[in-house]
Amino acid sequence: MKLLRNTGSYIMDSYNELAHKVSWPSRSELTNSAIVVMIASLIIAIFVYLVDLGFREIIDVIYSLILR
Repeated sequence: MKLLRNTGSYIMDSYNELAHKVSWPSRSELTNSAIVVMIASLIIAIFVYLVDLGFREIIDVIYSLILR
């Protein structure tokens, strides 16, 4: 019974914290954050792509020198 009582207490405490203590973002804050994350992800993806192209060119030069 103690486990059941502890579980119920945990669930009630979690609900009270989520309902009364957590400050949820507004819709506009959430939208702005999502846009920032998408732009940052795009910038990082472009950077990784460019680094990959650079390494591919370096590897091609090395292979062309070795396999002559």
